[in-house]
Order: sequence, then C-alpha cells, then structure tokens
Amino acid sequence: LQLNHSGHYHCQGLVNSGVPAAWQESVPVTVTVHGVPLSGVSLWVQPIRRQVTLGDHLVLRCVVATGTGPLSFTWLWTGSGRELLGTGPHLELQHVG
Repeated sequence: LQLNHSGHYHCQGLVNSGVPAAWQESVPVTVTVHGVPLSGVSLWVQPIRRQVTLGDHLVLRCVVATGTGPLSFTWLWTGSGRELLGTGPHLELQHVG
C-alpha cells in the first residue's frame, strides 16, 4: 500500500437471473493511507567487540525498524571535526588506522 492509494473506493456487481440485468453499486468507502514516522533507528557494529586493531576491517550498519517513504542515510565522523564518510545504509572501513 502506498500513500497515493488514499481515495474513495466502491464496487459493482451484476446478477444475471433471466430478468434484464442491471449493475448494482456499493456504498463508497473512503480510505486514507497514513505515513509511519521513522522510528527504531539503530547502529550495528562488526566486529561486535567495538574495538579494532590497526589494520582491522570495520563494518557499521544503520537499521530502521519502521518508517514510510524512501530512506536516506548519512555517516558522519566527529574525530577531528565533522567529516561526511558516506550515504548508504552501511559503511565499511578497510584497514582501520
């Protein structure tokens, strides 16, 4: 279901029982599709111990539990300033150090 599916819906039926057939129409219903606010954002780190040695491989994953619409991810590092590292759902650093 998408947000653009909001609207008015009805159905029609036809019974052909030998008498002149006629379409019968239901009472319309209004359907409103609501967006789900973003929630449950969590960060997964691999290796799990969260401490790495010089030359190690580090993978960070951003996971969103619920939310409607296209998601965007931004990875920032605040070591010596504020540096943009990436924009995908995961960030992979090779040979940390």
